[in-house]
Amino acid sequence: MAKKDNKNEVVVKVEGTEWKNALDKAFKEKVKTVTVDGFRKGKVPRDIYEKKFGKESLYFPASDYVIEDAYKKALDESKLIPVVQPKVDIKSVDENQIEFTFKIITKPEVNVKKYKGLKVKPVEVKVTKEEVEHEMGHLLERYTETKVKENGTVENGNIAVIDFEGFKDGKAFDGGKAENYELEIGSNTFIPGFEDQLVGMKLNEEKDINVTFPKDYHAEDLKGAKVVFKVKVNDIKEKVAREFDKDLFDDLGIDGVDSKEKLEKHLEEEIKAQKEMDAENKYVEELLEAVSKNVDVDIPEEMVEEEIDRLIDRYSEQLRMQGISLEMYYEFTKSTEKDLRAHLEKEAYSHVLYRLMLEELINTEKVEVSDDEVEKEIEETSKKYQMKKDEFVKMFGGKDMVKYDLEVRKIIELLKEYNK
Repeated sequence: MAKKDNKNEVVVKVEGTEWKNALDKAFKEKVKTVTVDGFRKGKVPRDIYEKKFGKESLYFPASDYVIEDAYKKALDESKLIPVVQPKVDIKSVDENQIEFTFKIITKPEVNVKKYKGLKVKPVEVKVTKEEVEHEMGHLLERYTETKVKENGTVENGNIAVIDFEGFKDGKAFDGGKAENYELEIGSNTFIPGFEDQLVGMKLNEEKDINVTFPKDYHAEDLKGAKVVFKVKVNDIKEKVAREFDKDLFDDLGIDGVDSKEKLEKHLEEEIKAQKEMDAENKYVEELLEAVSKNVDVDIPEEMVEEEIDRLIDRYSEQLRMQGISLEMYYEFTKSTEKDLRAHLEKEAYSHVLYRLMLEELINTEKVEVSDDEVEKEIEETSKKYQMKKDEFVKMFGGKDMVKYDLEVRKIIELLKEYNK
């Protein structure tokens, strides 16, 4: 075994019956896909196959059958604990044997020089009267009702229900047509100038609206293009302001809230809870950052790269829930995976640094979590999210991950105590 700091190379040889069996399996699979004159598919004799395609054609597929056991042997013999997925190369291979080189990276040495007395303080949370009033106004806006405007024209703030179709150089373009589309005038959700030209139109009136697409518009063929929209107004709706009355409280459906005063109190508590959560997250981040400035560690780039992979996977899932793929994101933002990886590098490095730092402090402070604490956490959290306990454990990554999470939370609470 070769070693350089926490980067290790372990060579494992597979030979004899084990390698012969792997080659036999590889042949049985490969022969199903090849065609040789004079033989039915899948019935080519081994010697004929090897003469035509070479013994070497079996080496790589055969390696798949033995690599997992070889890796297990590498870990068993070296007693190494990898922190990232290892890289593997084939050092040598022939009909008698194959040699793998596993590049195994272990946890680097971490020296936390100081983690007490850093005097990181949480921010005191307050909720102002203006914040409550602002939220009350938002709530009224959210529950605003509309009614059909029987007479008059489209005005700013109205909702125009329109049919429209867009034409460029006299030809209709993709994505430029809709029927009974509800557009709030003044929302600025359409191309600049479109909404302004609807103002003053009457019910059932038809009109040509001339606009120019922005030069940075996402569709290449419409960037800076002058177009005409043929528009018809089918309905005009106006907003009806709500009041803090019984109807509104019934619509809100908040337990115990049946008056303006009680609603204000409820909103104040909600705002405070959100502020406290935000303040707590910021406090913990500042605390970890303060401790990390007193840490000596040489983090392997492979650990950072693997964390970037994880962040991209998480971001991809968030986009997918919005109906957007990563490929679409790159197209919209005119960026590449390389750009995204560069953008996430600093965040990924911090995640790895904090993880290593906290794990070292868990050992230093001899933080322990009992099996009873793990079971209690599983019971309470699964109930909170209305999940079966085994489903929650599986989603979380196993009981060991639940235990690790509790250890991290315990050490963070200790850091708070040490740094008041």
